[in-house]
Amino acid sequence: MKTLKILLALFLIAVFPFGCMVGPKYVKPEQPQADSFRYSKQTGDTTKSVTTIKWSSIFNDDVLIGLIEKGIQNNYDLKIAIARLEQVQANLGMAKADLFPSFQYSGQVNSAQTFQWPSTALANMSWELDFWGKYRHQKKALQNELLATDEARKVILSNIVSNIAISYFELRDFDNQLEITIHTLETRQKAYDIINERFISGYVAELDKVQIEQQVAIAEANIPLIKRQITALENAISVLIGQVPQAIPRGKTNSELLILAEFPTSVPSALLENRPDVKRQEYLYKAAFERIGVAQAMRYPSFNISAIVGFTNIMISDLFNDGSYIQNVGGGITGPIFNFGKNKRRVDYNRKLAEEMKFNFQKTYLTAIAEVENSLQNTAMFKEEWTARNRQVVAAQKNYDLSNARYYNGYVSYLEVLDAQRSLFEAQLSLSQLTQKQLSSMVQLYKALGGGWSF
Repeated sequence: MKTLKILLALFLIAVFPFGCMVGPKYVKPEQPQADSFRYSKQTGDTTKSVTTIKWSSIFNDDVLIGLIEKGIQNNYDLKIAIARLEQVQANLGMAKADLFPSFQYSGQVNSAQTFQWPSTALANMSWELDFWGKYRHQKKALQNELLATDEARKVILSNIVSNIAISYFELRDFDNQLEITIHTLETRQKAYDIINERFISGYVAELDKVQIEQQVAIAEANIPLIKRQITALENAISVLIGQVPQAIPRGKTNSELLILAEFPTSVPSALLENRPDVKRQEYLYKAAFERIGVAQAMRYPSFNISAIVGFTNIMISDLFNDGSYIQNVGGGITGPIFNFGKNKRRVDYNRKLAEEMKFNFQKTYLTAIAEVENSLQNTAMFKEEWTARNRQVVAAQKNYDLSNARYYNGYVSYLEVLDAQRSLFEAQLSLSQLTQKQLSSMVQLYKALGGGWSF
């Protein structure tokens, strides 16, 4: 009964730990502050955040949404991140168990029935009191690592969504470039047939025939190049969505795709709450900070309590008699005396490690602001550039039509037609690429602002 009372008292101590917590207290490091983003033109309520906008609501293509959903379910990088999260959860569970006593059992039967080798059936308890907060600091460190690992999962989720979307836009761009190239080839082939007939009839010089033949070959050579790029992108998207490389279904063209025109940009300090990579670095800093306390606690003595109950007897037949019963409770203390500065160096090491994590946190925050500024500028400039390129395509088409008519009416050489045709072809390809870049820049802005990628 006395032993049970002692064990009950020890359990209460475990539930309500006593002692002091050595180690510094965490203080959030200061970050550079700004009232607004440099290239943001938003006015009004700056407290709104893109975290309220779900990723599925910014696209108007069911095929693209389906590919992203498949990637979220099957992507192996995300599965690896979830496995890492579960590992940290298991480590946290082990750290919590260190706060409580551990119980073991043992038994031994000996054929030599002597006092030197008695038979035993014992249960024992051992417990190191967390007097200085060593295990509590370790638990907090692992809790922060768990949160950091979860933020890392969100970073990977964000990358999956944005990479699939951008790769899809690039794929549709190459589809459009292929269509433009095939149409250009057909136009040049028809021109070649006409000029070749006129050359055979003696109406035009061989130079005109050679020039258009060269342009036909250039268009033909572009087609397999674009097809290779399409295959590479299809394979890349297949890996992202966790399937064997195969053809990717198509939905809307890039010119038909729409993304929200504007996102609430809030204020730069809100990135600390929105961006999972920034939050991850802060949690890692907190974890490293808690381990300073672990290192400091290891410089102090540790207090240990042990208890044992059971039976022991030299005669196996009498092992469980009342006279064989034993019990004992004991306590002990151990601590360092002289170890050539090892414990002090351990504290110094963890301080410097925490300082490194702090600098990583501050650098990640500044990098996040720079990414938002770049994305804001890109979306604005791509929009202006697209408007100018679209006018260029319209003008180039008209120039080609006029040059073609002037050539067949004998006013100019075919060189002018070739120049007009090349200008039109290049302008059409540039506009196609710019449409893709404009869509991709909106996705990158949403990601940079810490958009709500999760369901």
